[in-house]
Amino acid sequence: MKFQFINIGKPHDEAFKKAVDDFTKRVNNYYNVEWLIIPPVKNAAVLPEAELKKQEAKLILSKIKSDDFLMLLDETGKQLTSVELSNFIEQKINAGVRTIVFLIGGAFGVSDEIKQRANFIWSLSKLVFPHMLVRLILTEQVYRACTILRNEKYHHA
Repeated sequence: MKFQFINIGKPHDEAFKKAVDDFTKRVNNYYNVEWLIIPPVKNAAVLPEAELKKQEAKLILSKIKSDDFLMLLDETGKQLTSVELSNFIEQKINAGVRTIVFLIGGAFGVSDEIKQRANFIWSLSKLVFPHMLVRLILTEQVYRACTILRNEKYHHA
């Protein structure tokens, strides 16, 4: 199993980088992990939102394989508890999924094309968070899910 974290945006902010790197390293003790930060589209600030999403979709889809399980992080998605996330990951492992891609879209979200490609749309919260914070929450929750699957002491129910 491999986890790939994809995000449209700038490199990890120094304020979050150490923590994101720490949790990424921890997850890597269980499964292969890769971060792919896709730089923002050129002239993004002047493009209409629909055109920006279309260009970002093209970049994202070029990085995802047809057999990747795409989990889109989006505020409109289904919320999961940490235990539900661990069960979800376990189900994907048992089903023979080789790569789960966790996608954090651009500043305006993602195009309908990406939403249609997504195998699952996951909401961390009804709140909207800055992308850097989402990266940290995502890596921590995936790490937590790994420890739950191994019955380790990190998660307290």
